[in-house]
Amino acid sequence: MSTKDMLRVLVVDDMSTSRGLIIQALEWMGIGAIDHCADGQEALQKLSAAPVHMVISDYNMPGMDGLHLLHALRSNQQTAKTGFILITGTTDSTVIDKGKQLGMNNFLKKPFSPTALKACIERVVGPL
Repeated sequence: MSTKDMLRVLVVDDMSTSRGLIIQALEWMGIGAIDHCADGQEALQKLSAAPVHMVISDYNMPGMDGLHLLHALRSNQQTAKTGFILITGTTDSTVIDKGKQLGMNNFLKKPFSPTALKACIERVVGPL
């Protein structure tokens, strides 16, 4: 069984269009186990009920942004080793630096192509 067949991914983005584009790209890659939610709080609830291998999260979300979600994941023993990719439209390097300090596995700047997302994921989990 290949990595893409086993990989379970949670997409977290408050914008339904962005969520849809990420999910569409994941499906294009052949990843079938995809769940999604609109904010960090909902993500934490879903992850406590059903763990995943990787979270792909937007940075800029109301309530709990992507870095706060990452911090919550890394602070919880059950989710501390979950792969985490931050997707951001910001060019502010302090956001990326903070993500790295918190244990982010990789990041991707918006706008991005499905090919760029695949390369980003493969740098975390290996070839799909």
